[in-house]
Amino acid sequence: MSLIEKEDVEAVGDEGYRRIRTDIVFGRLRPAHKLKLDGVKESYGVSVSTLREILSRLTGEGFVVAEARRGFEVAPVSIENLKELADLRLLLESHAMRASFANSDVEWEGRVVSAHHKLASTERLMESGIGELEQWKRYDGEFHQALISNCGSRVLMDAHALVFDKYFRYQMVAFRYRGEEPAAQHKALLKCALKCDAKTAKRILTTHVTNCVEHALATGSWR
Repeated sequence: MSLIEKEDVEAVGDEGYRRIRTDIVFGRLRPAHKLKLDGVKESYGVSVSTLREILSRLTGEGFVVAEARRGFEVAPVSIENLKELADLRLLLESHAMRASFANSDVEWEGRVVSAHHKLASTERLMESGIGELEQWKRYDGEFHQALISNCGSRVLMDAHALVFDKYFRYQMVAFRYRGEEPAAQHKALLKCALKCDAKTAKRILTTHVTNCVEHALATGSWR
């Protein structure tokens, strides 16, 4: 295989990985869904060998489960796992947010304000009943990532991103828009960021995540 051919195969594999991972995170591939190789390779335009590599990579990240002699399936969801992810998200995000606030500068403030503007606009659409769930949750994620984007640690950012995506999957599977409460909490987090008030921000974030988990457990429709 030539270098160009090898690069083409790797590009197809990376694109396939991103598409499958995104479909899992956004709940298009539901928890415990069987990932039959023939069907999946046709849907994503990759070879069986490339698909096995992708699914093995996703298994390592915790989005897919490999079962001996039974192939692959999308990782199931559970109350215990949701609670663990929520605790881990709070631990990482609170620490990263404190560091990010301490490193506050004009560029970071601009990113946070811009991310909140997109989120708040989408939340208003959700309130009116014409917003799209996926767009709302995407901007939700971008806002929280902007809050910690000045923490100064690539390792911390990567660890948070992986945990956030796993938690995000539960949001797409289990959560629904809860009205004005999360929007008010996001606005309060913005104010904390601009004031560099990490202590209050941690308290608001804890309430924000805890209420989301309680909402998911109360609905029970995802189990």
